[in-house]
Amino acid sequence: MSKQVTFTADGITLAGNLSVAADGAPGVVLTGPFTGVKEQVVGTYAALLRERGFTTLAFDHRGFGESGGRRAHEDSQGKLSDLRAAVSLLGEHTDRVAVVGVCLGGGYAVRAAATDPRIRAVAGIAGAYNSPARFSAGTPEGYRAAIRSFIDRYDEELPAVAPDGGTAAMGGDEPYAYYGTARGAAERWENRVTYGSLHSLMTLDALGAAPLLGTVPLLIVHGRADAYCSPELAEAAYDAAPGPKELVWLDAAEHIDLYDVEPHVTRAAEAAAAFLHRHLSSPA
Repeated sequence: MSKQVTFTADGITLAGNLSVAADGAPGVVLTGPFTGVKEQVVGTYAALLRERGFTTLAFDHRGFGESGGRRAHEDSQGKLSDLRAAVSLLGEHTDRVAVVGVCLGGGYAVRAAATDPRIRAVAGIAGAYNSPARFSAGTPEGYRAAIRSFIDRYDEELPAVAPDGGTAAMGGDEPYAYYGTARGAAERWENRVTYGSLHSLMTLDALGAAPLLGTVPLLIVHGRADAYCSPELAEAAYDAAPGPKELVWLDAAEHIDLYDVEPHVTRAAEAAAAFLHRHLSSPA
């Protein structure tokens, strides 16, 4: 049964939902989409993984949901610190800890696993394996102009999503179809984010962390069609990981299908559960 917990990272109080399975069960920390809160996508996957024998921790990163910190601001290094603190919390229950990331969380999960040896396996679902080198390829001045514009407006805010092609951090109809409707409704989710958050996104190097995983097992589950998190970058992350790895393609029509549409969500959770049980079966 899930219980509310609080823990701290860099002196910031973070709020989460911890669901303990059987004593000594392997544990999973979940990290999710840009602007997402624990009652949305990570909550869905936490419940599915708990049913499959994992102790789970779904939490709000700093600046979002019920957690403290600067509101509506994506802090890349701060989120990695949050994940280290979450791993410490789960470490009170088990030494077999994995990180599962969905959407932007997929990239953070890879970076976290590359820099925290306590994490024994990692899975990305519809992950965003951001790469500044890829983003700027062929157009370095355009890339630099874009990140300069985010710095110039760093503390200003814009909507996270907007209908009818309106200006938003996550532009287009698809993000609005989830966050802007009852489909993704959550009391603590806010439709706002700083321009500084876009600078964090555009400068986060998740793909570059894949070679640093060493022997840490990596699972990538991705839709064959995804207009928001590149299947090509997902495959590149898989190719770059040197340890045990598995790549599962799903025939989803949209990125957000892996947020809440069946059978894609259950298939993703089942793939993650099987992979993690296999690689977390022995003590550290």
